[in-house]
Amino acid sequence: MRVLCDFIARWMGLIVLLVAIVSLFLPTSFIWIAPKAISPLIGVIMFGMGLTLSPNDFKIVMSRPKDILIGCLAQFTIMPLLAWVLTLVFSLPKELALGVILVGCCPGGTASNVITYLAKGDLALSVGMTACSTLLAPIMTPFLVWLMAGTMVETDTLGMLLSIVYVVIAPIIVGLLCQRFLPGLTKAVTPYLPAFSSLTIAFVVGIVVSHNAGRLMLGGLTVILVVMLHNLLGLLLGFTIGRMLRMEKSKCIAICIEVGMQNSGLASSLANMHFAAYPLATIPGAIFSVWHNISGALAAKAFQAKDKERQDSTIYNL
Repeated sequence: MRVLCDFIARWMGLIVLLVAIVSLFLPTSFIWIAPKAISPLIGVIMFGMGLTLSPNDFKIVMSRPKDILIGCLAQFTIMPLLAWVLTLVFSLPKELALGVILVGCCPGGTASNVITYLAKGDLALSVGMTACSTLLAPIMTPFLVWLMAGTMVETDTLGMLLSIVYVVIAPIIVGLLCQRFLPGLTKAVTPYLPAFSSLTIAFVVGIVVSHNAGRLMLGGLTVILVVMLHNLLGLLLGFTIGRMLRMEKSKCIAICIEVGMQNSGLASSLANMHFAAYPLATIPGAIFSVWHNISGALAAKAFQAKDKERQDSTIYNL
């Protein structure tokens, strides 16, 4: 079982891609699941995150405030601004522009810690950034969506804040409480959580894609390009900022991945709950969910290869 779970976690990008392809060309495979199931599924993922967080993760925020501050500032400036600029450059329709902005304003993705680990980045910084940006999300995400998209559509800022509390913060708190009062059970299930979260993310992607398959088939090429650029530029700028501030390479990798990988499932959930009048707004989140897992896995492979090349060079020089 552990071997299977490790396989699922390692090949999450491919699994999500396969689910997206199946749900795009065979929508009936997931269309029987109502879109309102997305929020509970995101809650399940956040609950798993709460189970894996430890007091040491919160100590990181206090012991390394400069690193966490740099990472969170990058998270909540680079991706929202990139989203806004890309929607203008590509003249996206209002509904799709809203979806791209929602993705950009969300906190770091739940898979970023796994990708950072595979990329040999600073895992402690990655976990600290994820925890911090997630806890800031109830305030930052609604505010940034209002700031970036408030002139296009009417935004329910308070409603989004409450939704993020219910969908994200409350499940994390429940997970932390389970960890505190049910340590035996928590320890038993923790090794399987990455695989479980990966499959849950795949389900979210399947639901969103299947319910929007027709729209994606008709006019998805431009928004796919925008989503890919959004993610790739986020990865690049995240790493560049770390380098410009003369941070260690492992920290640069962590910031790169944290900035580039968004909680796009939350973006689709918010679009479904608060912008139902704009159904296309769920599409960028679905595409991002597929693409950032692929690009994250490829980035991890690239960083691994670069690290191995450096090690080989060091051995040769010795």
